[in-house]
Amino acid sequence: MINRKSREDIKLMRHAGHIVALVHQEMKRVIEPGMSTKELDNIAYKIIKENRAIPTFLGYNGFPASICTSVNEQVVHGIPHEDVILKEGDIISIDVGATYHGFVGDSAWTYPVGKISDEVARLLKATEEGLFAGISKMHEGNVLDDVSSAIEAVANREKLGIVRQYGGHGVGRNMHEEPFLFNYSVGDKTLLKTGMAIAIEPMFNLGVDEVEVADDEWTVSTIDKKPSAHFEHTVVVTDNEPIITTKLLV
Repeated sequence: MINRKSREDIKLMRHAGHIVALVHQEMKRVIEPGMSTKELDNIAYKIIKENRAIPTFLGYNGFPASICTSVNEQVVHGIPHEDVILKEGDIISIDVGATYHGFVGDSAWTYPVGKISDEVARLLKATEEGLFAGISKMHEGNVLDDVSSAIEAVANREKLGIVRQYGGHGVGRNMHEEPFLFNYSVGDKTLLKTGMAIAIEPMFNLGVDEVEVADDEWTVSTIDKKPSAHFEHTVVVTDNEPIITTKLLV
């Protein structure tokens, strides 16, 4: 069942999303060569707790950290570790979840570490564009496949791989709710209605579509070890323009 959100629900989700955006604002500022991914996790935990929220990921199905830190060919669910040190030319996807008064904000962004290659920069630009192409279709009366198709069109235009096993999802009181959102067209005619909240999260690869899960049972990487990018916002359908809940409140 798809849970539609009330105005009060959306207000709380925007506050949760604001906290997530504060973490991303700090990630963008501090990420540099020589940092460990564990340092980034510590920073995120501190920001979330200072804002009277709960790190949604910490302990989720046993996940041991407050954020996911996925480096280079790692797509999603990378575990922060003091031995993983960022170096010039890397990219790192930071996935952040915060729960505030029972509602979840969920957003991911892929950041360059120092100067990156033109080809990897193209990957990041296209994946971010795919995110906003999907958001542009989050209007009442459209169907879920309109969102998926918009994302897929960007990947196809740029000749990028699309991660098939993972995708977007409903979000609200739980991090993962119905519906599931594919990042490519599957013909899903689920009607978008006011109050539906979905985390849209394209994952594009410089190489093939296929991915594999590491022995830690969390970290997902491309099988050809080529870089992957991941961008995500939580978005609510309204009777007007869609609301991105995971951005700073002004």
